Amino acid sequence: MLAQVHGEPPNPESFRKLCCGCVRKLSARKAKKKKGVFWGIEVAETLRWHGWELGKEMIKHLILKNVHEKTQKLSYRCPSTRFFFTVFPQPITLSPGMSLTLPIVFRPAEKREYEDSICFKKAEGEFSVTLRATLPCPCLSFPAAVQLPICAVHNVTETTFLVRNVGDLVTAFAWETPSPFYMIPDCGMLSPGAERMVKVVFQPKEAMVYNVAATCWFGGEEKQKRSIQLKAQAKYPYLRVSVTEEEYEGVQPGKFRDVLCFGSVPVGTTVEKCVEIFNMSMVDAPCRIERAKDPLLRDPVFSCDVCHGVVPAKGKLVLCIRFQPQTVGEHSTDYFTITSAGCLLQTVLKVVGSCKGPLVSLHQHSVDFDWINLGESLMQMLKISNTSDVPAYYQFDIDGRGSVFSLDRPCGVLEGTTTLALKVTFRPTHPISYHRRVVCLVHHQEPMYVDFFGTCHSDIAKPAILQARHLSWYRTNMVRGLTFYPPDILRVMLKDGKLQMDEKGALMLPPEIPQDKPPKEYSEANAMTEYFYDGVSSDLALFSPHVSVSPREYDFGCCVPLHKVEPLPLCVTNHTKGKITVAWTPSHGSAFQVSPEICDIPPLKSSAFRVLFQPTQLNSLYAAELEGFAFYKVLRHYSNIEEDATICPSWCLTVRLRAHTYEAEREHFIPQYVLDVPKTFPPVAPNTDTYCSMLLLNTGTSLITFSVNQAACPSVLLKPCSGHIMPGGHQIFFLSTHPVNTVSQQHVLPLQLNSCPGYTKEIALQSCGESLLLLLEGDGNLYFKPLYIGTSSTRMYTIKNCTRLPMVFTWKIHQSDSKILSVSPAVGILQPCEAMAQAWTFTPDKEMKYLLRAMVFVRRKSPDPVSPKSVRYALRIVGEGVLGTIRAQKEHLDLGNVLVGDPQSCSVVLLNDGVCSLKYILSVEQLITGACDPEEVRSDPLALELEQSRGTIPARSKAFIRARVRPARRLHYTWSIKYAICTHTATDLASTKEEQQPLCCIVATGVYPTLCITDACSAGSASGISKLHLWRLFSLDTLNEYLERDPTPGELTYRVPTRHSTCLIPPVYTPLLLDFNFGAALIGSEPTLVMLLLTNKGVVPVEWAFLFPSDQKMDMEHWAEDAEFSPDELHQMRIQDNQLFSVSPKSGKLLPGQEESVQFSHRHDFIGTDQLPVLLKLSYGHEILLNFSGVTMEQDQRHIHFASTKHLFAPIAIGTCHPPIQIYELYNGSSVPVMFEVQLDNIVRMQKENFQHPVFVCLTPRGEIPPGTTGHIEWIFSPLEAGMYLVDVLIHILGGESALITFQGVGYDPNTVGDTATSSEVLSPSASPGSTKLTVPGQAATLSHHWICLGNIPDCTKASRLVFLNNISESKAVAFAWQISTCKDKRVLQIAPESGVVQPGESIPCFITLRPSGSASFYNIDLVCEVYIQESLVQYERDLQEWEREKERQAVEFTITEKDLGTKKKLKSPAGRSSDSAETENLPESSAVIRKYKTLPPIKNHPMPNRPAGHFQRRLLLDKEASRMWIKPEPPKPIPLHLGVTARSYSIEDFFSNFTSEFPKYFLSRPFSDQPLESKFVDGSRDGDGTDMDPKWLSLAAASKQELQIVTDILTGVIRGLLENTQFHDAVRRSLDEPIPYFSQFRCEESAELQDRRQCSTVPSRVSASPDLYPEKDGERKEMRQETSPNNDLLESWERMSEILHHEQLREQKEMMSRTTNPAPPPSRA
Repeated sequence: MLAQVHGEPPNPESFRKLCCGCVRKLSARKAKKKKGVFWGIEVAETLRWHGWELGKEMIKHLILKNVHEKTQKLSYRCPSTRFFFTVFPQPITLSPGMSLTLPIVFRPAEKREYEDSICFKKAEGEFSVTLRATLPCPCLSFPAAVQLPICAVHNVTETTFLVRNVGDLVTAFAWETPSPFYMIPDCGMLSPGAERMVKVVFQPKEAMVYNVAATCWFGGEEKQKRSIQLKAQAKYPYLRVSVTEEEYEGVQPGKFRDVLCFGSVPVGTTVEKCVEIFNMSMVDAPCRIERAKDPLLRDPVFSCDVCHGVVPAKGKLVLCIRFQPQTVGEHSTDYFTITSAGCLLQTVLKVVGSCKGPLVSLHQHSVDFDWINLGESLMQMLKISNTSDVPAYYQFDIDGRGSVFSLDRPCGVLEGTTTLALKVTFRPTHPISYHRRVVCLVHHQEPMYVDFFGTCHSDIAKPAILQARHLSWYRTNMVRGLTFYPPDILRVMLKDGKLQMDEKGALMLPPEIPQDKPPKEYSEANAMTEYFYDGVSSDLALFSPHVSVSPREYDFGCCVPLHKVEPLPLCVTNHTKGKITVAWTPSHGSAFQVSPEICDIPPLKSSAFRVLFQPTQLNSLYAAELEGFAFYKVLRHYSNIEEDATICPSWCLTVRLRAHTYEAEREHFIPQYVLDVPKTFPPVAPNTDTYCSMLLLNTGTSLITFSVNQAACPSVLLKPCSGHIMPGGHQIFFLSTHPVNTVSQQHVLPLQLNSCPGYTKEIALQSCGESLLLLLEGDGNLYFKPLYIGTSSTRMYTIKNCTRLPMVFTWKIHQSDSKILSVSPAVGILQPCEAMAQAWTFTPDKEMKYLLRAMVFVRRKSPDPVSPKSVRYALRIVGEGVLGTIRAQKEHLDLGNVLVGDPQSCSVVLLNDGVCSLKYILSVEQLITGACDPEEVRSDPLALELEQSRGTIPARSKAFIRARVRPARRLHYTWSIKYAICTHTATDLASTKEEQQPLCCIVATGVYPTLCITDACSAGSASGISKLHLWRLFSLDTLNEYLERDPTPGELTYRVPTRHSTCLIPPVYTPLLLDFNFGAALIGSEPTLVMLLLTNKGVVPVEWAFLFPSDQKMDMEHWAEDAEFSPDELHQMRIQDNQLFSVSPKSGKLLPGQEESVQFSHRHDFIGTDQLPVLLKLSYGHEILLNFSGVTMEQDQRHIHFASTKHLFAPIAIGTCHPPIQIYELYNGSSVPVMFEVQLDNIVRMQKENFQHPVFVCLTPRGEIPPGTTGHIEWIFSPLEAGMYLVDVLIHILGGESALITFQGVGYDPNTVGDTATSSEVLSPSASPGSTKLTVPGQAATLSHHWICLGNIPDCTKASRLVFLNNISESKAVAFAWQISTCKDKRVLQIAPESGVVQPGESIPCFITLRPSGSASFYNIDLVCEVYIQESLVQYERDLQEWEREKERQAVEFTITEKDLGTKKKLKSPAGRSSDSAETENLPESSAVIRKYKTLPPIKNHPMPNRPAGHFQRRLLLDKEASRMWIKPEPPKPIPLHLGVTARSYSIEDFFSNFTSEFPKYFLSRPFSDQPLESKFVDGSRDGDGTDMDPKWLSLAAASKQELQIVTDILTGVIRGLLENTQFHDAVRRSLDEPIPYFSQFRCEESAELQDRRQCSTVPSRVSASPDLYPEKDGERKEMRQETSPNNDLLESWERMSEILHHEQLREQKEMMSRTTNPAPPPSRA
């Protein structure tokens, strides 16, 4: 049943070579079965059975494929249950790329779920395939969480997700969704495998983060549920309106402003402008755009098509606003409100604009044709101009076809800023004088009038010539009522004196009384008034008509048939007192004729005329205007006129006629026209006429007749009411109404065209009277918050013009309140519907409540006498004047320590507990205290800067004032902050100085970041240097002194470590320079290591860095580098490239109180002196240049290190009997002893200059210094007088470099300067190296002190101190042994115990006792405690014993081989063996133990064999020889612990006189003679020469130490009592006063010399002890001695006695060390 399938070879690159473990690899294809790879076998991880039935078997195939490069072998194990089975297991072998199909049979027994597995086994391990049979169940698949887009509050966002039925059953689902989410659809049905997209809708009501769970219920009878997490976030939108196209009212472009200005827009046109609505939030913001609610009458001139919109997040919405003005000269204002969803935010956009119309004018108001003969014609030019940029429609109301006056273009369009020349032609038809006043109508402008006049003569009739003056006189005479009389009557009246002529030539009645009013003058009437009040269109007329005709307009109607038209009777009435003649102008070719043409009418009579209509064509329109002239008959000839002033022009009569010949069934011509008519009349005050114009354009090719039924709307006057429009022409109408109140009126005018009722256009207009209405904000109440007396508060108060007319407002404030209350602006103009915000200022002057009243008067911009002059409104103002104070929340604010130059901010909280806002101004006073000159710091600028020195604190509020402190000195700063309340009289700091009140106090201390060196230790090649010497080598006292100073400005050039240099040697900005001297060492020796402990003893963190020259150089391109280097640059480059000097770590940060050790090292790889400038930079602090220097020497080179070229002795009081011995130190850093000699020539010369007084005495003019030790040159400085002494002394170094040292000494007068203070200064260094925190690597023990100062002590006493030796190791015991460098130190210093063992973690006390004896001296002793690990000592003893046994064996044993007979090879030369073993052979008993305490030379390298590389044979030979040779084991190297002991000893007399109070503290233990007892008697010998002694001395010498101590204490007490006994003192003084006896001259010469030597000689004679602790075989020590001056036998005996004592001490130490290290020591060999 196994089938092997041959598949295609797979891609080798896709294989993964797996050595172990199980790694599953998913196929790249989306397969139903998830496959894995197990050790190169690809197989499905799970086999599933779905839709199975009971009683049936289902087979599935498991495919195994080898995807490895090698053949695979595996086996399998059948499933464990009986429901799954397969073929019997057998081994499977799969070649690369081959597959195997394994059938798996599933046989269910009951309806439940089954699970099993089949296991496969390979050599690498096992893997299994899961077999699972599942029951059909409902199951829905959808994501666990859905993230919806961010949404604005009250907006809606949505997203979708897929719901899939992954079960085997049809499943119904239903959603339970919490608010503000909901699902679409919220329920449904899904078939197996089906899927549906579900929409999630999010509509938040609050701004917050939503994270809720929606539950989906699904399944059949047993419902299942599954949740989905809905995540969304809602935010509030924020919209801003911006008009950025142009500047308006001083607002800069690009900034937000909410006023859209259209400017002046031509009437009838539409202008569109855009505004931008910016969304400043992160969410899309839906918004609604609404215009402010308007009255019903108002015709909105502003419009916006967009009512709703969505502004994208961080985006903008462009909103287009249209402006279409209708009324010329009207200023329009409107408001648009942009409201966000939910009405959360409203933004108001103000739109303003004005309307401009044409400005048409006539160049002349009359055209004079003079006179012409009958039958002739004359043409004149009439210019008309439009100064506006708005095109103008004009029309002269005259029909040129039937008039003697005609224009070439009686109507038309006058473009903007153009001038048109019209031709006016005069063609008279009768010999009379003609005058016609013609109106020029302009759309959107008032009409204009022009006078046409001329005279016609014939052969018979020659009337008087009409001129312009006659028209002027006529108008004046008409006003005076004289034109109703004919010229002949006026001539008679003029002759009779009933009339007179005025100065202008016009007629007037003679004044009856001189006080009467002057005669009336003619004034030009308003054009609209003149146009409408003609007595025809209106019942009113400006002047009574002289001649009237009736009717003025007539419509013949339908005239069919043509020959049956009835004539129209015309009635002409003469209203004058003279006879007139009426002459009608014939119109040839017109269908309308008047009969008769000429007729005379008597005074106050009427005459009838007939108008004949003779149409010639059916279905046509007829219209015409008849023109006639009436004149006084007496004017027909000029001879009838005697007075020129009596000439009266003719009166023009016009009749408008219409008719049509349309048959009854024929349709009239359809009129094609454009009607431009406003919807409302311009706003006016009640009982005021309002006018508007209307334009009717004939856009067709036929005549249009029009007529308006005036009776249908009697409230509106329209002129002309009838007429005709030629094709392409237009007719301008003017409408007038008279609103009587503020109630809106609707006017409907029927305009009938072409005499057809079907072509009637209803014109609807509205009119309303506008009263003075002003809206006051807050119902006329203005409230001010309580105010501090003397201060002002300004509030904006809005008033709004609620009418469509501009108004002028004026505020009136009572005189007594004018100082308390003011408003700006007080006078102004409010445009229609405009709201204005005014600034009201309230300034209380008393502590009281105020109730004030102000009045505002409003009136029209151009007051009409009919309308009321003004209306007033009252405003009620409420305010209160109070007092208040400001206090600080913290009256004392301590900022602590602040870095100098580094700003630090703090907040001062000001509290206003009152009920009024307080406007304050702050002032700061600065006080600097500390170690400074008050006058110097007084001129310092303020180190405290207030972010705002003035401001306002609201009532019951607090204000945070940011203060920036930047101290400039390391001193204590105190800033006193004061405040003053600003009033209208005190506005600045100077005016408020007297009213300042204390507010708070801020204190701070300026500090610099500082470091100090608290400890130093050395290791490596410098391990032998004492701490005090190391302190001087590195100038640590000077460094600490520099660090205590204030940084100079140069050091703060760069406040932090910066790469600022462009050259290899960086510039130096600091004046602080000092040396870090690493001393000297041999080439190839281990590096010199120095560790310094940096401690931040300041109060601020400090960042420090050691900057090498390379750390300060900027990184530059190679082309910018300088190719040539100086010798100094090359020297520094060599040091830095080879890392001869190193610092670790190079930088760090220390918090206050923290410590950190820094290791400095100097490698000795090159011979010579290495110097490198290193900058120690403290951030915001010091910058100190450290000169690293070190010397590397050749082998056997002699070198003495001089700490400095100047040495200052301790000050000595003049007259001191026993000046102390002072020490000058020399350090031998070489590997060989160095001999020195002091040149004393200058000292001798100085002694001669000072009267043979030895000012400087060198006690050790020559000597030898062992390698690695410090030598002492002893001096005595004895000043002769107060002052400074200088001497240059040359110190010769044998075989080395000599040095010239300047020795300085100061002598002082003890009467002026206390000796005690001087002595204490000498013994108190500026920085005592007493810390014990530093340890070197491998150090197992530490001392509790590194330095002990015993102070000033008297001679022959002892001073003790306790020092603890601590074993810091936790597991190893240490052994120690104290070493004293010189014999003098050994005589005066005792240590107990001198050696011992310290167990792990324990401490042992060591008593250091100084017992000065002899001359007064300065003591500076370096004690070395050598510490060993006890285990290393034990191991060394064992190795040494084995080596000695081997050495004895090799001495008596030899081997002879046949191979070596011919060779003369020696294992080791006797000389070499004797050199290695000489010491051991000559050692006394237990000398090996003492050997381990031997101090090794500090600079000595153990020679190692040099093995050349690459010679394998020779190396084997050397190894073989080395194996035969057994090198003597070397003792372990000790770890030296240095302890410095300093003191100054005085003679008893000097100490008692200088330190009287301290003298009782000391116990005088003076021995029996000037020298110690031990130095005279040891082992019954004197001076080492074996001479017998006195038995009393021998008995005393045989006494024990306890007995000697008792005797000494008793004698000391007796002597002390005598010294304190005043009677004894008196007896001594009396004995001194006794005369000297004669026998005192006799004394031994030898005893005198001995006494002189005792007083002049010094005790020590050696510079240092030998570095070898092991005595030689004969017990003698090989030491280098130095000469002393002077020399004596007593000193030599003392030295010999000291050596004997020293050997005895070493022997005791050896025995004790043997007992501690080896409890059972082996027997010593001879």
